[in-house]
Amino acid sequence: MFIRTEDTPNPNSLKFLPDQPVLGPGELGMDFPTPGAAKISPLAAALFDVDGVVSVYLGADFVTVSKDQTVDWEPLKPALLGTIADFLAAGIPVVDQRASTAAEGVTSVEDYKGEDREVVEQIIELLDTRVRPAVAQDGGDIIFHRFEPGDGIVFLTMQGACAGCPSSTMTLKSGIENLLKHYVPEVQSVEAVA
Repeated sequence: MFIRTEDTPNPNSLKFLPDQPVLGPGELGMDFPTPGAAKISPLAAALFDVDGVVSVYLGADFVTVSKDQTVDWEPLKPALLGTIADFLAAGIPVVDQRASTAAEGVTSVEDYKGEDREVVEQIIELLDTRVRPAVAQDGGDIIFHRFEPGDGIVFLTMQGACAGCPSSTMTLKSGIENLLKHYVPEVQSVEAVA
C-alpha cells in the first residue's frame, strides 16, 4: 500500500493520504481529539497508541494526525505510516458502525423554521461547497453547530489539522466570517466552538 504525506498549515499536524478510501461512501469526517473519543474507531485508537499522538481526524480519503509539540516528526512518521498501512491492508472496519457519532450541541436544518431555516440552509450550503473542500485540502474539516438568529452568530468547530492551528483564528474570522457575511446578510459574526 502506498501512503503519501502532506504538510498542513499546522506544524503539529500531518496529512496521510493512502491509495484507498479511509471512510465508507457517505460517511462524514470524524474528529478524535482524545484517546477516549477514539473508542468508536479501531484505527484512531491504534494511532493513539503511538507515543506523541494527541489527536486524529479521519477524512473520506485521508487521515490527519496531530502530535505533541515536543515530539519530532522524524521518529513518529514511520510508526504512523506503518499503523495506517497495516490497518487498512487488514481490511478492519475503520469505525464501529453501531457507535453513535452525533456531536454535542450540533443542530440541523430541521431545528429551524421559516426565514431562519432559509438562512441556515444558505450557511450550510456555503460551508459545504466553498469552505469544507478548502479546509480538507489542509487536512481538516469544519462543522456547523448552530446559528443564533437574534445575534446573527454562527458557531463552528474546526477539526483535524485546523483545530489548534496557529492560522485557524484568521481562517475563521477573515475567511469564513467574511464569506458568510457577504452572501448571508443575517450573519454578523462567526465564533469557534471548542
